Amino acid sequence: MTKILVTLSIILLLLGLPYFVQMNKLKTLTASDIPTAGAWVSLKEGNLYYRWHYPDEKVSNNETVVLVHGFSTPHFVWDGMKGFLLDAGYSVLVFDHYGRGYSERPRIKYTRDVFVQSLKELLDSQKISESVHLVGYSMGGPVVGHFTSEFPDMVESISLIAPAGFMVENPTKDWWIMKPLVGEWLLNVFGSSLVFQGNEEKSEPPREDPLALSKKEFIKKVEIQMQYKGFINALLSTARNFNFFSTQEMFGDVGNLNKPILTIWGTEDEVVPFMGRKELTNYIPQSELLILEGGKHDITYAEPSMVGAAIRDFLMSQPKAEA
Repeated sequence: MTKILVTLSIILLLLGLPYFVQMNKLKTLTASDIPTAGAWVSLKEGNLYYRWHYPDEKVSNNETVVLVHGFSTPHFVWDGMKGFLLDAGYSVLVFDHYGRGYSERPRIKYTRDVFVQSLKELLDSQKISESVHLVGYSMGGPVVGHFTSEFPDMVESISLIAPAGFMVENPTKDWWIMKPLVGEWLLNVFGSSLVFQGNEEKSEPPREDPLALSKKEFIKKVEIQMQYKGFINALLSTARNFNFFSTQEMFGDVGNLNKPILTIWGTEDEVVPFMGRKELTNYIPQSELLILEGGKHDITYAEPSMVGAAIRDFLMSQPKAEA
């Protein structure tokens, strides 16, 4: 019995030591960590980071595009493509979801209502009088969809990039994420190698788009947000409380609103499979569809020229409301 207890103690020590070492390295995010180019806004669940980008006054059309990022990568995913929108005269608002980037990491259940309401509060805080153009990437797709369903008068158009919501649930593949303690241990110990697997593959050729984020720079930016406490907890809570798989009813409601919609999808997307486009089209038949041959889930920052130009052209093709 003594030998068994000693063995178990050694195993627990070996498992616990790397976890506590990693946890001890983490810092608490404070206002001093926030880039001066952006700001915090105090909302219901805490401080949310946002940043405005404005076009030259000579080309400004007084319209706003709000870019809503996905599950794990914060607002830097838009850096390569936002220039296309600015050059076309659109003001661009980017932000980080709670738990990501430079936003605070409250210990809450990260449900769809948290993401929808924080977007609503952010827009209200900015006193935007006109309806906005929403762009949702990956998990940002259903966030934008739920927002539009709840606040249709605030939305002028929707652009979806590889939207989550039509994925096939596989309980055996990522079972560890749903298990208390197991998920916490694995993600805190192995970090980016699990969360961002595939983005740092050195065997792949460099990205061809001159505006693309290099894989080296991607990892560098990712590591910035991972140094703060609460990031892993936010990801796990989102995975456990946000519906990534059954959003057909919501997208059907959005389709019935008859708003202009663009969908962009890569044929080699391994995160949100390309086959999901067929089901989305069934629920939103009026959506324009741009297919990027060979595109993966990282198209927003791996192929920003194509994505940015497509959204710009889509927005500029819409009829303007009479003054």
